[in-house]
Amino acid sequence: MTEATRRERLRAETEREIRQAARALLVENGRDAVTLRAIARKLGITAPALYRYYDSHDALLRQLCDDICADMAAALYADLAADTSGEVGCQVRAVCHAFRRWALAHPQEFALVFASPRDPIGADQFGSVFLQLAGQLIASNLVATHADDDVPEVLHEDLVRFQQVLVDAVSEHGVTIGDDVLNLGKIYHVVQSWVRLYGHVALEVFGRFPFAVSNPEPMFDSMLDQMLTDIGFSA
Repeated sequence: MTEATRRERLRAETEREIRQAARALLVENGRDAVTLRAIARKLGITAPALYRYYDSHDALLRQLCDDICADMAAALYADLAADTSGEVGCQVRAVCHAFRRWALAHPQEFALVFASPRDPIGADQFGSVFLQLAGQLIASNLVATHADDDVPEVLHEDLVRFQQVLVDAVSEHGVTIGDDVLNLGKIYHVVQSWVRLYGHVALEVFGRFPFAVSNPEPMFDSMLDQMLTDIGFSA
């Protein structure tokens, strides 16, 4: 091993230890506890020494978000792989249930990733899981046909931009979508489904339902039934 390679390996290990310490603080006490001073104290180094590895506190948090997204995506893919039905609708259910379980089990990590300003869905490992499924649904013509006229005109420009994000994301998974298949109406309904899914899970994680719900899971299942019906599946 060359000296340069050894230094690179040691640097990577130190960066990983820094993020592990940051994540431990996050899980224990929330985002506000993740300070450079607290991380340095946990590692037995000085706070200024951290700047040799991360340019800023925000840069460290962004990398931590990427680590969390990678772990969450791995959990979602595991549930996806466990489904042997071969039916896309069942796969959607598996991923949605896995997302809810992960979020409830990791509330602080969920809050850091989803309650912080982030890049649009598709820019991280987590978003790619849903975009892969969305692409399979659309490319297989499993999403019911929705006319562009169904989409409020004020959203057309934004959805046109997202159209290319979707095409690029699913192409990484070997799914090709033709222009004649991917219209704005379909994209609009896929986006609406994501908003409904995220909204339910976020309200549950943050304890913000507008009334007391002793068991939110039946409500979640009902929401999934309606969501799948809206995009072309029977409940």
